[in-house]
Amino acid sequence: MAPFLAYEDHRGDGEATGTPLVLVHGHPFDRTMWAPQIEAFSASRRVVAPDLRGYGASPAGPAPTDFARFAEDVEELLDDLGVASCVLAGLSMGGQIVMECYGRFPDRVRGMVLADTSPVAETPEGRRTRNAMADRLLREGMRGYADEVLGKMVAPYADPEVKAHVHRMMTATRPEGAAAALRARAERRDHRGLLARAAVPCLVVVGTDDEYTPVSGAESLHALLPDSTLCVVEGAAHMPNLERPEAFNAALEKFLARVDGKV
Repeated sequence: MAPFLAYEDHRGDGEATGTPLVLVHGHPFDRTMWAPQIEAFSASRRVVAPDLRGYGASPAGPAPTDFARFAEDVEELLDDLGVASCVLAGLSMGGQIVMECYGRFPDRVRGMVLADTSPVAETPEGRRTRNAMADRLLREGMRGYADEVLGKMVAPYADPEVKAHVHRMMTATRPEGAAAALRARAERRDHRGLLARAAVPCLVVVGTDDEYTPVSGAESLHALLPDSTLCVVEGAAHMPNLERPEAFNAALEKFLARVDGKV
């Protein structure tokens, strides 16, 4: 049976021996947000980048009621592709899904990359805001929202091509998928207890100008994890992997070498 999720699966150049890398995108994006990382790492290791349920080329299926459904989708994809273990990397909502995955199948996770994300459960005000935004997206579509938040997703001084890419991803997202994910995100669980017991190395990344998940939150996440490295990317907001791919990739390369036992 074909996997439910649409995905890219890059298997290296035949000499690839590194731990597979699985990239989980954020909201409201798709797997193309990882283009610089796919290009940089797919020669040395297998790189898998899915579109989450309701995003990109993946069908919506039954709407996710919580993040467990997203994690189940990722687990089923790994099963279908024969990926026994991997490094899981996620940005923003993708990072929260990575945490959910670690809680669901920790024995398959060799390391986690948590970029511009938070392990804290949503506040009552945040739940109201996310549900109201879900209602708005269903009424109005994605363009107005995309126009409003672009300057927070990437810094105002970001490369115009990066801005255009991010805006295209947001406006191409189906409102139904985005709204369902927002409602699931409003009910997300608190992962701090899980992460405080994490038995794998972690890389925490954040952009200096991220307003959604600021540096102070990344520092708290770094302090919570038993074995983590913190990388603060200068000159980036919420998407340092696209805004400053050289800096992001350098940190990721060093982390993957450690997971692979090469340093």
